Amino acid sequence: FPILYILSDGFYFVFYSLIGYRKQVILKNIRNSFPDKSQAEHLYICKKFYHHLCDLVFESLKIFTISKSQVEKRMILINPEFIQKYFDNKQSIIMAGGHFNNWELFAVAIVSAIPHKAIGIYQPLTNKFFDNKMQATRSKYGLRMIATKIVKRVFEEEKKNLTAMIFATDQSPSNPNNCYWTKFLNQDTAILFGTEKYAREYNYPVVYGRINKTKRGYYTYEFFEVCDNPSKAAYGEITEKFTGMLETDIIKNPEFWLWSHRRWKHKKPEVK
Repeated sequence: FPILYILSDGFYFVFYSLIGYRKQVILKNIRNSFPDKSQAEHLYICKKFYHHLCDLVFESLKIFTISKSQVEKRMILINPEFIQKYFDNKQSIIMAGGHFNNWELFAVAIVSAIPHKAIGIYQPLTNKFFDNKMQATRSKYGLRMIATKIVKRVFEEEKKNLTAMIFATDQSPSNPNNCYWTKFLNQDTAILFGTEKYAREYNYPVVYGRINKTKRGYYTYEFFEVCDNPSKAAYGEITEKFTGMLETDIIKNPEFWLWSHRRWKHKKPEVK
């Protein structure tokens, strides 16, 4: 890890100063999300994000060879009893989270930390080589990865098992007309509705996962209740709540969110 961070510091200079990897996208996202901050503050967040992004790249590469003991040392669940109560009540759950801090390390840590069968829902990459590599790293210690197009089938297949279905909730939907729109980071934002849809249909409690960075290469994570009885929740209530929780985390530590993603490429459709 010390060698990786030396490389990461070097890549920061390349990514930020020489290449300027997606710098205009990153700065635009930050400016629009924090309109009350000054240009200097926007730039400060941007630089800190690049440092974190470079660390994230090398930490993710390390996952190919990382041992289980190192995973458990570097990504620690601080409230396991919160998830255990659902297992003891024989309840499957849905985990909602975002691309905040090191979600790749979380993917390999979660299996041994909870009693449920962990299943991650993901959008396959266009490049088959990188898609296979991503699946290999995330599933190396038992996480089952399933593509978004077969989510319904897997929910049905796994109904008799106690599962934790993991949704990344901050990706940009492909169809702006088939999603949930809300205000997120001061902008009209399209939110994938699958988390709420399946929670309501199967009445699986929804929990929000927060990853905290304690120091370079070390993280903790914890879970919080979003909705215990989704079948009784009003339309949009679950989505609004977990989106608000992610927004709070981003506002507190903006450098740890994935600003290089073209999150706001869609415009809110006009109501006809």
